Amino acid sequence: MNRIRFDNLIKKQIEIARKAKIVKCKEPVNYIAGVDVAGDDESLIGFIAILSFPEMEVLEVKYAIEKNTFPYIPNFLAFRELPVIIKTYKKLKIKPDLILVDGQGIAHPRSCGIATHLGVAINRPTIGCAKSHLFGDYSMPRKSRGSFSIIRWQNKKIGIVIRTRDNVKPLFVSPGNLVDLSDCRKYILKTTRYRIPEPIRYAHIAGKNFLKNTRLTVIRKEEKRLEEAV
Repeated sequence: MNRIRFDNLIKKQIEIARKAKIVKCKEPVNYIAGVDVAGDDESLIGFIAILSFPEMEVLEVKYAIEKNTFPYIPNFLAFRELPVIIKTYKKLKIKPDLILVDGQGIAHPRSCGIATHLGVAINRPTIGCAKSHLFGDYSMPRKSRGSFSIIRWQNKKIGIVIRTRDNVKPLFVSPGNLVDLSDCRKYILKTTRYRIPEPIRYAHIAGKNFLKNTRLTVIRKEEKRLEEAV
């Protein structure tokens, strides 16, 4: 991999954050996508599951493979995973009204987690839904489902910490693009049966099942062969 210029990446994140719009989700939400990415040192595979809302029925699952050209570095996840996510997104027949991303939104040192990066790139509503804390100050919410607390930074509300089940670890949720905090709470609770929202959970399950007996390098070689045959 080439030498990483962090100053350029930081500048890019700041530019993207300025383009993000944290506003109430305006369009009707009938289809919600969940995004998950897996991979190894050579390749990444992105999975997107489309579920109906509010029924939470799986309607479509797509995947794509990309060469891994960027290491895993906290705060810079989008530069590693975004290319394969967008490649997968372009394969969808059903375009989602809202996308839930396993990662951060504006609860990020430069207000530009992977959910924000993705939302700005494709101009769609996105919510970052992370299993662990990255940035901002918060207090732990009560242990009952639906309990939440605000994540703050310099007196600004940037996300929520929310329990999706009684007595389980909370999720760290923040707007990505074209949604606000109230949307985050509403859609995370309405899409959650277990700890993780169903769209993300199904994307993860699809990826896990697909990769159980398949090597990424083999898949990528086959995709390349098919592309060259077109």
